[in-house]
Amino acid sequence: MNSEQNNGESFVPVAEIEVEAVRPERSGFVLQGRGADRAEYRIEMRLDIPVDRQTQTVLGEILAQSELRLMRRAPLSMRRRAALRQRKLV
Repeated sequence: MNSEQNNGESFVPVAEIEVEAVRPERSGFVLQGRGADRAEYRIEMRLDIPVDRQTQTVLGEILAQSELRLMRRAPLSMRRRAALRQRKLV
């Protein structure tokens, strides 16, 4: 996997997910979809503020039309390798 730069921190992609279904929950949403790796993913999203039913419906419709990219911070060894590669390119 290639490392990505974000505010000077190295992150590596874990999954790219096309959202196929959104289910509203009491304090957020459950998003389900299939990744580029054909695996099924479930993401639970919690909101810290209450939203009314109409707002929840609109947010659900927007989320249902989304794609997610899940990334995590690269292990230190991967960050060092990426930094070395960048130096060689300059």
